[in-house]
Amino acid sequence: MATSRKRQENRLEIRLPAAARKVLERAALSQNQSIGAFILDRSLRAAAEALAERREFKLNAKQYDAFVAALDAPSKPKPRLAKLLRTPSAH
Repeated sequence: MATSRKRQENRLEIRLPAAARKVLERAALSQNQSIGAFILDRSLRAAAEALAERREFKLNAKQYDAFVAALDAPSKPKPRLAKLLRTPSAH
C-alpha cells in the first residue's frame, strides 16, 4: 500500500562523525522518534532558548533601579546623530 507523504519545503543537511550520529540515533530511539524528528525537536528548543536569552535579562534590585533611572532620564542632544539623519542616504 502506497502512502502519500507531504514533502518538506526545505532540507537541511549536516556532516557529522559516525560516533555523533550513533549517539543521536540512540537518543532518538529512546524517545521513540526518528533521528530527523529528534534533531528538529531539540534544535527548535535550543533555538527558542537562545532567542529568549536575547530578549530577557535578569537584574538584581540595584541593577533594576539603575536601569529604570537610565530609561527615565531625559535624553541628551546628539548633534552628530541628528546630522547623520539629515544626510541623504546612498540609495
